Amino acid sequence: MQIGFVGLGNMGSAMALNLVKAGNDVRAWNRSRVAQDSIPRVTLVKRAADAFQADTVFTMLSDDPAIREVILDAGLLASARPGLTHVVTSTISVAFARELELLHEEAGLGYVSAPVLGRPNVAASGQLNILAAGKADAVAAVEPLLASLSKKVWKLGESPARANTAKLACNMMIAMAIEAMAEGVVLTESVGIDRADFFELILGTLFSGRAYESYSAQITERSFEPGFKAELALKDMRLATEASNEIGRTLPMLDAVREGLSKAVSAGFGKKDWSIMADMTVRDGDSLASSESNSEKK
Repeated sequence: MQIGFVGLGNMGSAMALNLVKAGNDVRAWNRSRVAQDSIPRVTLVKRAADAFQADTVFTMLSDDPAIREVILDAGLLASARPGLTHVVTSTISVAFARELELLHEEAGLGYVSAPVLGRPNVAASGQLNILAAGKADAVAAVEPLLASLSKKVWKLGESPARANTAKLACNMMIAMAIEAMAEGVVLTESVGIDRADFFELILGTLFSGRAYESYSAQITERSFEPGFKAELALKDMRLATEASNEIGRTLPMLDAVREGLSKAVSAGFGKKDWSIMADMTVRDGDSLASSESNSEKK
């Protein structure tokens, strides 16, 4: 099958390569220059519009404005190959997902929301969890492609916004887990319990699971090289807040983690992994920002 792909960051490149490995002809475009040898067997095209001349096009762009600029403002839906199905794998707002659904319907194109759970290394191994929603025929048309990228495709119904809402809820809960572990460390380290010992306790009793396993290790090792950047996580918490406001609900834990991520980004840690939020909580955000600033001056 001929596949278009727009957005070749760490996640997008890994996904495009797996689509090639599954036997597809992948033609891809990125906003910034990508070295051909970094994505062997993927054909780089000169314009995003070229990627929309395919049976299916995947987009992995950072946020609502990026998708609006690259696709909508450029009129790519009107010029797309007739019958194309567009799979949006980004984490976007619920309101924008609804807008995209209507615009694709008006253009006579298929549209599937398919945000993913997993870091770039998980994407590279083809073990993502994909949350898919859209009209049944559109989802069925792309399901074999999604299967080549994932451990499991979770089909969430015919409204694309369902997938985007579920993805925001998942990211919100991971952020809450990170903050919960950080606050646990604040208490236990105050009486001399090593954080590695505390995490061994919680993982072996109450809180086993991938999020706790992954992020407890980062907090223990104080290793915050980005798997998921804090600035993108903050974007997602803001989108989750927008969704909660739309239904007239206040979510206090969401407010807390959004504030924590906002402090981390404001302190200059937006490019670090979002688990940097935990280090700021443990060490006190103001003193951490001050110590990092002083360190950079030396």
